[in-house]
Amino acid sequence: MQPQRRDRAALAGVVFAVLFAQTLLYPGVPQLVASFGLRPNLDAGTWFLAAEFAGFILFAGVWGALSDAAGTRRGFIAAGALGGGLIYGLLAAVPEIPFWSLLLVRFFGGAFTIGAFSLAIATLMDLGGGNGRNMGAAGIAIGLGTGLGAPLGGQLYRLGPRAPLAATALLMALVGLLALRLRETPGTGRETHALEALTTLRAHPSLAVPYAFGFADRFTAGFFALVGVFYFQTRFGLDAGGTGLLLGAFFLPFALLQYPFGVLSDRIGRVGPVALGSFAYGVVIVAVSVTPTALLAAVAMALVGAFGALCAPATLALVNDLAPADARGTATGGFNVLGSLGFLTGVVGGGLLADRFGYGTAFLAAGGAEMLLALALLPALLRLDVERVATFAKGND
Repeated sequence: MQPQRRDRAALAGVVFAVLFAQTLLYPGVPQLVASFGLRPNLDAGTWFLAAEFAGFILFAGVWGALSDAAGTRRGFIAAGALGGGLIYGLLAAVPEIPFWSLLLVRFFGGAFTIGAFSLAIATLMDLGGGNGRNMGAAGIAIGLGTGLGAPLGGQLYRLGPRAPLAATALLMALVGLLALRLRETPGTGRETHALEALTTLRAHPSLAVPYAFGFADRFTAGFFALVGVFYFQTRFGLDAGGTGLLLGAFFLPFALLQYPFGVLSDRIGRVGPVALGSFAYGVVIVAVSVTPTALLAAVAMALVGAFGALCAPATLALVNDLAPADARGTATGGFNVLGSLGFLTGVVGGGLLADRFGYGTAFLAAGGAEMLLALALLPALLRLDVERVATFAKGND
């Protein structure tokens, strides 16, 4: 294998491992928090997931600044993966601990893990051979990591509530050791700070449209990571294994269909996939909450994944269509910052809604918000430079 291809594959492997490890835990969050001596309720699950994402959001820029200052990323990728693996291993081994201690450990786990993930993406941006090819490798890794993690994690829970933690610790430690052998090419890829993203948004306010859709889409992902898990186990009496399969019914089509739907958006334009995809996405989210059986819920979840795959790549492509060439990296970084905030909001907000008003109201709020956003922003979508965006790929056919 050529060195550049090997480097691309190795960096994509880091991205895959982090997403795979993260989603391994989702199907059995109630059982996992119970293993620490906590009540397996929505409140405990909410803060268990939110603590890690708080670390993601607050430390992504820190890792980027450190690697920029040092002029290297390899050592920081290894440090992030090894640190994350150590903390996952600590959680797998410790007995019952106070809730605040658990949240603190989860926060630092997120702070380490995001270093490996975000700097692997930045290093892929540094590689030659075409940024589209490099980001395509990242996209495949993200899709496979999220698509495979939940169903396999559900099966691991059958070995014990801490089994996914142990598997994650071993995987992250292996990634950290292999990262020490990465080659890197000095380049311009770097992490985007939140303030830089806000400055770009102020200079190019049309980016607010895809940013809003990105926030909403990731909100629903966070919603299913927590509320969906508790709902499926409460509504259908599923264990972690069955819950993992239901989550997989969403994640697998979401991962596998993004590339063909992204190509479709190049040919027909972004407006249709973003607006129609988002509205249909909201409809099927609400439909999940009224399905009478687990089998029908799986069908509805597959539709959620399919419509999510229709709008997600078109939304990100719209960011690149609207941003000037010299600000695309920052604009994409801003999109990811808003996406992470959306996921965190979906975990916390979804958990609070379900806890106070019930699952039906929570699903209606999550899906309804997506539908209302699609309707409210349709005029703004149509006012964008639609002709340029819609014919984006025609000159390259």
